[in-house]
Amino acid sequence: MAKIIGRGRVIIITAPSGAGKTTIVRHLLTKFDFLDFSVSATNRAARSHEIDGVDYYFYNTDGFHDLINNKKLIEWEEVYEDQFYGTLKREIKRIWRKNRAIVFDVDVKGATTLKERFGEDALAIFIKPPSIEELLIRLKNRKTETPKSLAKRIKRAKKELTFENNFDKIIVNDVLETAFEDAEKMVVEFLEN
Repeated sequence: MAKIIGRGRVIIITAPSGAGKTTIVRHLLTKFDFLDFSVSATNRAARSHEIDGVDYYFYNTDGFHDLINNKKLIEWEEVYEDQFYGTLKREIKRIWRKNRAIVFDVDVKGATTLKERFGEDALAIFIKPPSIEELLIRLKNRKTETPKSLAKRIKRAKKELTFENNFDKIIVNDVLETAFEDAEKMVVEFLEN
């Protein structure tokens, strides 16, 4: 393998909720030591298995608005009504100090903003489910959604799927092992250049 250049480079993984982006991101992080995860900020409540500073930086709504007002975020979005997510500028500095490439696990709009910001130094990968029906099954199997939140996520997913061609690469996450292999290959090819 050629020398991997991490500092200054970013890998952006995006997908509709339930398509498998977080699973693929976790795989890449265990596979490659030249990658590091950018922990996003949010004002939503932590799920039972989530750890502050590991899965997300959890803020109350006022705290999140302070991040926006003080220009501490490189990008942010109100993903759902009164539910904000964003990328902290300090996360980018933290990772690049370690000479690693940054891996972002972000929503479609955030991914678009990050790709515009980093340009040729970014590889933006869109993870897509094999079908909307399969996505619905995956979201139901999580057992974290109410019928109302499930309907909201599916509606948003349908819209997000129309943006797939705005990204550098597309992976259809049908067979997970194949999706892992595709993601590995794309990342290595990008960072070796």
